[in-house]
Amino acid sequence: MAKTLDLDVEDVLRKLLSGELTVEQAKRRLAAINVKRIADLARLDTGRAIRTGVPEAILAEGKSPKDSARAAIAMAREAGYALVTRAGKGHLEELKARLPKGFELEYNERARTMVVRRRGYAFPKAGKIGVLAAGTADIPVAEEASVAAQVMGCEVLKAYDVGVAGIHRLFEPLKRMIDEGVAAIVVVAGMEGALPSVVSSLVDVPVIGVPTSIGYGVGAEGIGALVTMLQSCSPKLAVVNIDNGFGAGVFAALIARLASRGDRR
Repeated sequence: MAKTLDLDVEDVLRKLLSGELTVEQAKRRLAAINVKRIADLARLDTGRAIRTGVPEAILAEGKSPKDSARAAIAMAREAGYALVTRAGKGHLEELKARLPKGFELEYNERARTMVVRRRGYAFPKAGKIGVLAAGTADIPVAEEASVAAQVMGCEVLKAYDVGVAGIHRLFEPLKRMIDEGVAAIVVVAGMEGALPSVVSSLVDVPVIGVPTSIGYGVGAEGIGALVTMLQSCSPKLAVVNIDNGFGAGVFAALIARLASRGDRR
């Protein structure tokens, strides 16, 4: 497969030099070639971060430890790093056992994320966001959002256990986030999911609400929190799916990246 990819790249370069392709056409073809097939396992989009600004993440949940490890190592070798989400202990042990020389592994137990990167690889810095969690049971989803944003180069300010049951705990960390110039705030909440609406009504930056499946009774594994957030009367609150910390972190990081570009103009 690697030989085929090399031949495809050479063909694009020859056509570019001969004038058969424009620079833009060559860039598009090279981006398409970058979608690599790893045996029959998966298609890894190693150029996604350049093309869309969002890195490809490897979802370990539902995959065998062997398959997720193979995908992570292949991605890290190609892109310099790989992010694995929803990883269990088996995924961690398998990746540790297979980790190539010259690479390091960071495991966030709460977030259930693994980041494999070439030693010395640094994520480019781009912006700052805040992440709030209503209760301690919401922290795993908040941590997943934090890791996703950090992989995209964001500095993350965090404050946990600041939900509406003790609303007085919210104001100090929220003030610190605004004082330090966060471009967006991710707010993670289960139960009735009221915290994102409260935060959105107090700040002048975009807020991304993340309903979690934490709670009991009619909350229906996050449906109650989701409906509350969708029914918010605060007009600048965006909402992602239940427990989707990764999506929220990515969305907030994109906002921060654009805001930091604006500051430099």
